[in-house]
Amino acid sequence: MDFNYALEKRGLFIAYLCIFLFVAPLFLLGEHAHIRVHDNLDSNLAWYKVLVNSGEMFGPVNAVIPQVINGLPRYAFGSEWSGIVWLHALFPTMTAYALSQTITRVFAFLGMYLLLKEFFIKSDDGRMIRIGVSLAFALTPFWPSGMLCTLGHPLALWAFLKIRSGKDTWKEWLTLGLLPFYSGLVLGFFFFLVAVSFLWLYDLFKTRQINWRFLGSIAFMGSVFLFVEYRLVYSTIFSEDISHRVEFISSRHDFFRSLRLSLKNFLLGHTHVMTVHTIVIIPILFIALILMIYRKEWRKEKLFIFLLVLNYLLSLWYALWFNNLWIPLKQRYDIFNTFNFARFHFLRPLIIYLSFAIGCSYLWKIGLRRLVKIAVVAQIIVLVPFNEEIHYRFIHHTPTFEEFYAEKLFSDIDQYIGKPKSSYRVASIGLHPAVAQYNGFYTLDTYNNFYPLTYKYQFRKIIRYELEKNKTLQRYFDEWGSRCYIFVDELGKKFDYKKSSKKRITNLHLDTAVFYEMGGRYLFSSVPIDNAAENHLALVKSFEDDLSYWKIYLYAVTLPEETAKEDI
Repeated sequence: MDFNYALEKRGLFIAYLCIFLFVAPLFLLGEHAHIRVHDNLDSNLAWYKVLVNSGEMFGPVNAVIPQVINGLPRYAFGSEWSGIVWLHALFPTMTAYALSQTITRVFAFLGMYLLLKEFFIKSDDGRMIRIGVSLAFALTPFWPSGMLCTLGHPLALWAFLKIRSGKDTWKEWLTLGLLPFYSGLVLGFFFFLVAVSFLWLYDLFKTRQINWRFLGSIAFMGSVFLFVEYRLVYSTIFSEDISHRVEFISSRHDFFRSLRLSLKNFLLGHTHVMTVHTIVIIPILFIALILMIYRKEWRKEKLFIFLLVLNYLLSLWYALWFNNLWIPLKQRYDIFNTFNFARFHFLRPLIIYLSFAIGCSYLWKIGLRRLVKIAVVAQIIVLVPFNEEIHYRFIHHTPTFEEFYAEKLFSDIDQYIGKPKSSYRVASIGLHPAVAQYNGFYTLDTYNNFYPLTYKYQFRKIIRYELEKNKTLQRYFDEWGSRCYIFVDELGKKFDYKKSSKKRITNLHLDTAVFYEMGGRYLFSSVPIDNAAENHLALVKSFEDDLSYWKIYLYAVTLPEETAKEDI
């Protein structure tokens, strides 16, 4: 017993060491680190800074943030009770980011380890599987601002199963009470709580007895989430603002396209819940399945079969959400547009890695121990290139944090303009508005999940001629619109032109009068605009330095003429 305990302890030490080595570049490189741009640098990290600097972190539910779109509702930035918001309030952005990555991965490992050890892989000789699979799960490239939205599911399931079995202590209830402060309801746990509720219903029909303790734990966690997400609750029920999300159009696929998408999701996963399961895990799952059938043992492995079927059904549900069969319902009820019910597939990371562990346990039991060891180690190795520093530096060649936000460059622009930032508005072309927002500029453009539909209509007037030229951009803005950008036909859906780019805009057509009426005085462009004068724009000066990813061409509005002269 002592020998097994020592081996387990050593394995846990190695696993935690691997996690800290995985996140070490974030601490060592700081602002020189390469991290994800999509739904991260281009949005969330700037949002946290804007919120903290606005003084409205604890503002009333109807407060607005004037720095964005002349007054973005405070509820668009989420709750002040979110742990990640507090990290960004207390620490510099990259320090907060590194700490968040560490917290998430540590608790992802702990949750999966406890779940496997106490419920699914209990034997002493299963230590390699439960520790290895838990480590692999903790190293998956999750969406950074999601925190424990999906990677916290194993920890929550461990707590619920303990309560369900009547073997709970204060630790399980504390876990359920604290997880809502470092996760999110609509980005993962709503769907998880629905799934757990189905488990409670299964018990009810099977035993004909109400497990009040289990039901109370579900209600308890749900209530804490509603407390933490009170701004979301307010905006959904009481706000008079109509969100731009009511115009979301997502159902346009026929059945065969949905079928293809379901297979793609099943085999490859999704960008916000990347599991990197294609190369190693999928083959192991099917090897285990084939052997179960061959050995006529599949009836004994009902949980494995159930999880494998559920895994695909969640992918199918995700794909069918974009099928045209939903059109009548989505046209009639806004909730089916504004809330993404496809996200039940966010349960798949838990299901995939739990299936992997159970499948490995079966193969171990029938004597294929070398295969199991190779598979677990191989899965961990497969995840190494998805370390952010490796992935975004050597594979995608994206800018560092410092290069992306280019604080010195935008400080030079601010000093050159020489006026309080709150006295004028800007917009960006060829770079994300988040860059200007992070540097304190007041922007008319933005990338946000919630903003008023009336503003979308107003902003559209600025870019309507460019949208008329490009049907892809027109559909992208009109049928989604969360990127409220100055779209340009010649640039398409590429939003980041680095300073070495040779790209030029030759035929821009903006309604600069509307831009000016909304307070717009300057455009930050990462590419030169050859016909600027035709758009009542004047190139004031270009800016670049060695620390920046961008070369910024500063254009001033020259309409109306007498006012514009004073501004320049």
